Amino acid sequence: MRHHRTIVVVPLLAIAATISLPRMAAAQGAAPVATPQDVQWHPAPPVFQPGAQFAVVQGDPTKAGEEFTVRLRFPDGYKVQPHTHPTSEHVTVLAGTFLVGMGSTFDKGKMIALAPGGFVTAPAEHAHYAQARGETVVQIHAMGPFALTYVNPADTPVAMKRQR
Repeated sequence: MRHHRTIVVVPLLAIAATISLPRMAAAQGAAPVATPQDVQWHPAPPVFQPGAQFAVVQGDPTKAGEEFTVRLRFPDGYKVQPHTHPTSEHVTVLAGTFLVGMGSTFDKGKMIALAPGGFVTAPAEHAHYAQARGETVVQIHAMGPFALTYVNPADTPVAMKRQR
């Protein structure tokens, strides 16, 4: 049976008014500086199942070709079904345990547990999936736009299906 792939671009523009970028360093041309207190969490965009939280740390994930850094916070047991991105995604675990697997089928037996400090790169268009063990925070660095393509369209969150 062949699945039709659906490209789902994270609709950050729809929630842009609620996402705050961290304060910038005072010096002209200085890099953004964010202390843990500066990171402002919001419900994750509807491309994620309910329960995840999202924070923009640097850049604008909606802009093509622009570097960005975001954080995702997941409750215990939260799953991200198999999906791809149009650009490579670099993920660092900041808290909790992030279980990650590569491939187009969610297979717990093939997942690797990454503790804080763990790192994984998902190459562009390479299917991968994840699950949180305990409350888990990951930081994602990539080039925009931040977009997801679910391998199985049935995995698309209900909120995204309503927006179409």
